[in-house]
Amino acid sequence: MAIREREITEPVELCTDRGRLNPAAVGWTRTPLHRANLRGWGRTKRWEYWGVVTPRHLIGLTVSSLDYAALHEIWIRDRETGVEHGRQAVVPLARGAVLPDRSGAGTVVGSAGALRIRIEQGPAGSVISARVPDVELELTVPLPAGHESLGVVVPWSARRFQYTVKDLGRPVHGTLRLGDAEHRIDAAGSFAVLDHGRGRWPYRISWNWAAGCAPGRGLQLGGRWTAGTGSTENALFVDGRLHKIGAELTWEYDPGDWRAPWRIHGDGVDVRFVPSHVKASGTNLGVVASATHQCFGHFAGWATTDDGTRVDLPRLVGWAEEANQRW
Repeated sequence: MAIREREITEPVELCTDRGRLNPAAVGWTRTPLHRANLRGWGRTKRWEYWGVVTPRHLIGLTVSSLDYAALHEIWIRDRETGVEHGRQAVVPLARGAVLPDRSGAGTVVGSAGALRIRIEQGPAGSVISARVPDVELELTVPLPAGHESLGVVVPWSARRFQYTVKDLGRPVHGTLRLGDAEHRIDAAGSFAVLDHGRGRWPYRISWNWAAGCAPGRGLQLGGRWTAGTGSTENALFVDGRLHKIGAELTWEYDPGDWRAPWRIHGDGVDVRFVPSHVKASGTNLGVVASATHQCFGHFAGWATTDDGTRVDLPRLVGWAEEANQRW
């Protein structure tokens, strides 16, 4: 069944002066309008994740602060050879991590030893620099005029809540150096996806996330973690315009076989996802641990616009994942 969600159209602060969830912040947006004025500890999580798909490479960049530690990652996969490059690093007490309180504004910094990520954000877009030994990445991600993204506040309670921005299908260009080989990243055939997160989480949580893009089309789907909150993170994008899908969806997949096809369906959407590569990652720091299976592949199916028009989605490139957190 459809869920009635409120569209927010004016700037708003995520938290009250006491650090609790601001009731006026609960809803969804077409452009980032929330200021994540989080303070103190208490399972506070902040992150920026950029996923980039080019005709030759898959790229994942993460800068995150989880209170007790920072977790940063640079990951590159050559789609032709299957060779992977990069590094993940954990920094105690999140030292040196810089994550601004507004999406698309300010500087993001993550560093650990030889790993360096820096993201300069502004009205024109983002400029990303990332490097580890034998890997250097320089990307420009313009923000087209009129381009919309999905911002959602998910309220578990006044003390536990999350603000997320999912920004799909951004144009991207730049260069990638792997060892002595330099690869030019052209806008044609390439796209970038942003996952911006700020909030205070329960100790145990699981989620699903799917994102797929094709020229003029994008599909953003989420599940499990929003159940029962009155918020969803589902949307169809057509030529940069967001069409909110206000429904909890059914996710069908086999955790025993991550390469088997997935089906995600419900009011306003029905897609099949066929994986071609699985990225399994995790950390275990004792009382805190995480495990994620991010499957890359293709979507096909349909979703509906705000006026009920069915839009065919013949071949969207992207990923679907399951994540389990104890943090």
